Amino acid sequence: MTQNHAVEFKGISKSFGHKVANEKVDLYLDRGVIMSLLGENGSGKTTLMNMLAGIYFPDEGEIFIDGRPVVIRSPKDAFDNGIGMIHQHFKLVDVFTAAENIVLGLKEGGKLDRRKVSAKVRGIAEKYGFEIDPDKKIYEMSVSEKQTVEIIKVLYRGADILILDEPTAVLTPQETGKLFKVLKAMRADGKSIILITHKLNEVMEISDVVAVLRKGQHVATVRTAETNEKELTEMMVGHTVSMDIDRPLPVDPKPRLTVAGLTVKDSEGVTKLDDVGLVAYGGEILGIAGIAGSGQKELLEAIAGLRHIQKGSIIYTPEHEAPAELVGKSPMEIKEAGVALAFVPEDRLGMGLVGGMGMTGNMMLRSWNKGRGIFVDTKAPEKLAEKVLENLDVQTPGIDYPVRKLSGGNVQKVLVGREIASAPSVLMSAYAVRGLDINTSYTIYNLMTEQKMKGVAVIFVGEDLDVLLELCDRILVLCGGRVSGVVDARKATKEQIGLMMTSTDFIHSSPMPGETISQAEAMVAKAREEEERLAREEAAREAEAAAQAAAQAAGTVAETAVQAAPEDAEKEVEKND
Repeated sequence: MTQNHAVEFKGISKSFGHKVANEKVDLYLDRGVIMSLLGENGSGKTTLMNMLAGIYFPDEGEIFIDGRPVVIRSPKDAFDNGIGMIHQHFKLVDVFTAAENIVLGLKEGGKLDRRKVSAKVRGIAEKYGFEIDPDKKIYEMSVSEKQTVEIIKVLYRGADILILDEPTAVLTPQETGKLFKVLKAMRADGKSIILITHKLNEVMEISDVVAVLRKGQHVATVRTAETNEKELTEMMVGHTVSMDIDRPLPVDPKPRLTVAGLTVKDSEGVTKLDDVGLVAYGGEILGIAGIAGSGQKELLEAIAGLRHIQKGSIIYTPEHEAPAELVGKSPMEIKEAGVALAFVPEDRLGMGLVGGMGMTGNMMLRSWNKGRGIFVDTKAPEKLAEKVLENLDVQTPGIDYPVRKLSGGNVQKVLVGREIASAPSVLMSAYAVRGLDINTSYTIYNLMTEQKMKGVAVIFVGEDLDVLLELCDRILVLCGGRVSGVVDARKATKEQIGLMMTSTDFIHSSPMPGETISQAEAMVAKAREEEERLAREEAAREAEAAAQAAAQAAGTVAETAVQAAPEDAEKEVEKND
């Protein structure tokens, strides 16, 4: 008798206009199996899974569940067939509890019995090893707790086939370990699990089989035990890829940026950075690690002049010039002061590039004011666009093609290429490889190392600890907006950094090679002293101004009293008469 597969795709195709996302895909998954789905950006992984989850509908082909053909036109149809998808960006209501989010949208007769719901949620949690408080509000939860709610939400609805999109992207190593234990428990219970991921080390650790897509087509499905990371990479890209990250030792590192006592609040008065200090050296890559929302974004934006700073000091030290204080300066004032600062923001199309413009227009964003009179110079940006296109192998129909229509990897190449072309002395990058395929990711890593070797101080915010440990010289760890410590990336472990990401009780300081810890601390201490000196001077100026105002006010009162005295005396005489 032929075995029925839990899920089977037969001849599945999907196009968006002229763009073919999936082409005649044949793929299956059995019960009690964890499958990793691999492929470069634009290979069709997410599109294929969205058809299984009812978000898209295939143009051609059939989907079978347990051997029977099904028509999935909506997420409700997917749930009715025991399919649930956990998206990378959670779909939860912050002011509701975990239990309320889990039952949200379900049609259950009568009044909602919260005790019954909580009891069922606890039962699911105990069965698979989740840690969850059903009565806890979402806004009080960590990222891993929110993910737990999303997984239990689909299990509560009876899902036997689970799709997880980049499930470990924002988790610490400890949280990833807990998630893998849960996934293994679900596998033992007969659940079928599909992981969309770029992390090959995790693929090798957790999956039973690996399916590889390339340019919308299913290339191969292999047993994990019978393959390796190098082989999987070659399947994804179609050719041999070097997976070594070059990390030469820093040569003559010199301080470029010294941050001390930096405190930043958001528009609602919530503290995002609390007394943060760091020293970034020219000729090194300083990694920034932390759970999502720990202040990474705010730190880079504050340095770039995009955030209001409550207090603190940011000292920029050029090669042969006097140090400059950046606090209080706008991005334009920082540029006019001669500070060679480049910033690759987290939001590529929101903050970094204009989606409706081509490469030439986006290159011009850095040089629009260099034209003569009212005319804008377009020749230099056009040459730069052609240079970035050639050097970084940007896949685009032309340099005037809107960048919003490019893949994520090509958009990032345009942004990084433009910023590097400005010849910065400080280069800041936030999540430079988020969502990028392995081939493009290694291109970005090499670009960062090239800048380091040119003496640039590179600040690299990342979420993959394996990459941070291989690429960076030192790693600063943030926890809840505070610095947990700075470690030597050549000696630290993922577990050590993971603990520091969740607590400030592991404070540790690591100097640059050839430098003592006391010297590194002295740099920050000196900046703090400068900050305190400026604060004392400001307080003295305010006190002097207040004294002058008081003296002026006292003089005015006295003068008024003198002028009023004769009139009062006259009135008194008239009264006595």
